[in-house]
Amino acid sequence: MPWDDLHEPGKPGNKGGGSPGGSSQDKPPFDIPQFKIPKFKPSMMWIIAGLLLIVWIIPGTFYFVEPDEEGVVVTFGKFSRITTPGMHFKFPSPIEHASTPRVKKIRRAEIGFRTTQGGGIQKVPAESLMLTGDQNIVDINLVVQYKVMDSVAYLFNVKRVHKLVRSTTETVVRGIVGSRKIDEALTTGKSVIQIAAQEQIQALLNKYKSGVQIVTIQLQDVHPPEQVASAFKDVVSAREDKERMINEAQGYRNSVIPEARGQAAQIVRASEAYREEKVSMAQGDGERFNLQYKEYKKAPQITRKRLYLETMEEILPSMEKFIMGNNKQGVLPILPLRPGALADVTGK
Repeated sequence: MPWDDLHEPGKPGNKGGGSPGGSSQDKPPFDIPQFKIPKFKPSMMWIIAGLLLIVWIIPGTFYFVEPDEEGVVVTFGKFSRITTPGMHFKFPSPIEHASTPRVKKIRRAEIGFRTTQGGGIQKVPAESLMLTGDQNIVDINLVVQYKVMDSVAYLFNVKRVHKLVRSTTETVVRGIVGSRKIDEALTTGKSVIQIAAQEQIQALLNKYKSGVQIVTIQLQDVHPPEQVASAFKDVVSAREDKERMINEAQGYRNSVIPEARGQAAQIVRASEAYREEKVSMAQGDGERFNLQYKEYKKAPQITRKRLYLETMEEILPSMEKFIMGNNKQGVLPILPLRPGALADVTGK
């Protein structure tokens, strides 16, 4: 719209928009020259600059290190110092910059699966399926726990430490599983795999100067693929039965062998006692015979008579006796009617 159209009709000379006659008091509603920039005193400028500098410096000067953290300060991009938990001072950026990695936190890397936010498990077959030394496939889920050992190396030597730990663990475990049979991976070889994996992973991470220390490696789930799981389950069950029977046999052996050894020792001791008894008796009889022989040589008749009487004294009390004089008249004949009586009389 032209400027003249803004004025009242029939007043072409009223370009200022005022009353007729063109009074000097009639001016446009917006007179730009009237707006002026306010003037500041130099002291005020310095005060404002100082306040802005303080606002910029204070937040970037002090930093706090938590109890489970370690402060790492770099000056112009170069490592400067390590600070302990607490409040510390540093020059503001870009002069100095402070990082506070959590050196006491136990971090967790999952291989073969991922834990979802809802607490579920999401399989990652590309990581979990591994080939054994006997050309079988085994599905392995494992967890590696690690922590920061060297905060400087952790921050500056490796860009993505978590990915490095995960890929290194997967590579090492694949190599170890590939050198063993599937039976070892499913049963008795789990602990061996865990120990060997931890040693090899730590060696590689040290070689990369990652500043990370492996805490534990846990094989959480090791099983064959679902297509052959039932067959492997039967094999494992048979192996468990075998181990159970072996343990039972060993237990029976451990109970029977000590008992048999005890009985054998008892028999040996009884035999030794019997031998000692017989030897002692034989020695006593021999000594007695020697003594009697000495007496016999001194007085043969008397000794022979004494031995005869002693022998009769021992045997006669248990025998049936008949005493007869020199006169044989009046002897009553004995008719042996009872069984064995004739043998007692005749001695046959």
